[in-house]
Parts: sequence; structure tokens; C-alpha cells
Amino acid sequence: MTQTFFSYDQDNKKIQEYLNNKDGFPMLNRAISARYHPGSVFKIVVSTAGLESEVIKKETLIEDTGVIKIGDYSYNNWLWTKKGQTDGWLNIVTAIKRSNDIFFYKLGELLGVDRIKDWAIKFGYGGKTKIEIKGEVEGVVPDDRWKREVKGEPWYLGNTYHLAIGQGDLDVTPLQVNQMTNIIANNGKRCNMSILKESKTECSDVGIEVDNLRTIIEGMKLACKTDGTAWPLFNFKTEIACKTGTAEVGDGSKDTHAWLTAFAPVDDPQISITVLVERGGEGSDIAAPIVGDILKEWFNEPETKVPRYDANKKVVYQ
Repeated sequence: MTQTFFSYDQDNKKIQEYLNNKDGFPMLNRAISARYHPGSVFKIVVSTAGLESEVIKKETLIEDTGVIKIGDYSYNNWLWTKKGQTDGWLNIVTAIKRSNDIFFYKLGELLGVDRIKDWAIKFGYGGKTKIEIKGEVEGVVPDDRWKREVKGEPWYLGNTYHLAIGQGDLDVTPLQVNQMTNIIANNGKRCNMSILKESKTECSDVGIEVDNLRTIIEGMKLACKTDGTAWPLFNFKTEIACKTGTAEVGDGSKDTHAWLTAFAPVDDPQISITVLVERGGEGSDIAAPIVGDILKEWFNEPETKVPRYDANKKVVYQ
């Protein structure tokens, strides 16, 4: 027999209202049973693919032009869309730090869909983590064959652009994103995901060169520091590696899923956290403060201030 418990006050009316929210699927275990576009957190996979395939090196520079036009289609960087500005010339470290879409569009074009998919599979996307909970789904990592079979259309360059920034037909679970984060934190080792304290840890090396891992982690560290995208995490004494994500829902609305995935401390990881706020807004504004609150407690930094926006878009500190 399965029992469900609610942590808030035993108010039967509130519980009934919660359960009656059929559109919100209140009892769905979103960590393993719901699929979402990951947005820019997926750039960790594309970064790894680029470095490991040697289509770029750490020193390779790509110019942020703000927008790329392919025929009638335009592919913008988020900074250009928000402020009409560009990041100039970037290497992979700065591209991760700034989550620059133009860099990753171009990197995706250099890689091609097949190499991106190969590395996505190595990171565990498109498959189950095999955690000991029923209801886990696999997710989708699309390619030309998938698109022809499912949509009856060939794969276009624009599809590669979308995939390279975690959009398009790519669907993942939050647990898969956390598994990816753990692989980076574990020096390239993919270990079984488990909820059991005494579970036997089984790991396999996914094959990331040490220097490439260091390069990716350097970008993730800078994402949590001044001028990075994860501004609510700038004040921590503990060194954090993180990646933000703001993923368009793709249903015709302007809604976006807010993501942030992180691990810390960088030199000797104790904890990894992946936060998704469904239709919450921007990952840097919405998911990052939640991660900050968790890290503040975990590392006992009561004096560290975690900023966020209030209802009036005013920055407040907690």
C-alpha cells in the first residue's frame, strides 16, 4: 500500500484544492517523470563535445555578432534580445560564463547533430538513470533519423542551432541534468543515481580529458562570479561551479522554465543541486536564489546574502 503525506498544516480544504488542480498534475514526480527543454544547462554537453572532438580548443575565439541570420530565420543571443548588446570575442570559458548563444550556435554547427547526440547519450540523456523509484521516463535526444520518423521532415541547420542551446525537440528530466552535473563534479565519472544511503556505487569513465574538464569547470566557476549569469550566487565564500538555463516552453506562450544546476565546493565536491522552476522565468533570477538558499544552509554561511527580485522587481537580500 502506498501512502502520501503533506508537509504543511493538515488543512483538508487546502489539500483538496491542491489535489483538484488537474491542470497542474500535482502528484506527478517531476524529477523523474516529466520532460522539459533544458535550455542553457545543456551547453555543458556541447562544450564537452566541442573540446573532446577537437573542433575547438580552449583558446579558440568566436565572435558574438548578436544575431545570426539563415535565410528568413534569425537566431539571437539573449543579451542582444534584452539589451541590443554583444559579448564580443569569446573563448569556451567565457562562453560558459556568459551563456552566450552565438558561440554555441557556431559550435553546434562545427560539431553537427551526431556528435552532439553521441555526447548527450554519454552524459545519460535519452535514457533512464535507473534510480530506485517507479515512473522514470527516458527523455528525447533528437537527430535526423528521429525527426524523419517522428515529424516526417529532414534535419536542418536551424535544428542544430536549437539543439546546441538545449531547445528544439530536446527533452530531459531534472534528474538527468543532475546526473550530468555529477559527471563533471566526479572528474568525468558517471555513477549510478540512488536514493539508498547504503547503495553500492558503480561508476564508469565517460572519457573526458582532464584538461577539458578543467576548462569546463573554469567556465562554470566564473558563471557564479561577477559578470557571470548566476548573479544571486556571487557572494558565497564557498567556491561554486554552476550553469544557468532559461528554456522556452515551446507551446506558443512566452513562458520559460528556470534552471540552475551546481556543485560545490569545486575542489572537493560535497553536494550537487539541480533546481527547475516550471514556467518560472529566467534561471538566473528565479532558480539561482533557490540554489543559493540551499547552499547557504549546507555550508553554514548565515552571513552570506542571497539576492533576488521581489514582486516589484526590486532586489532584496535574504
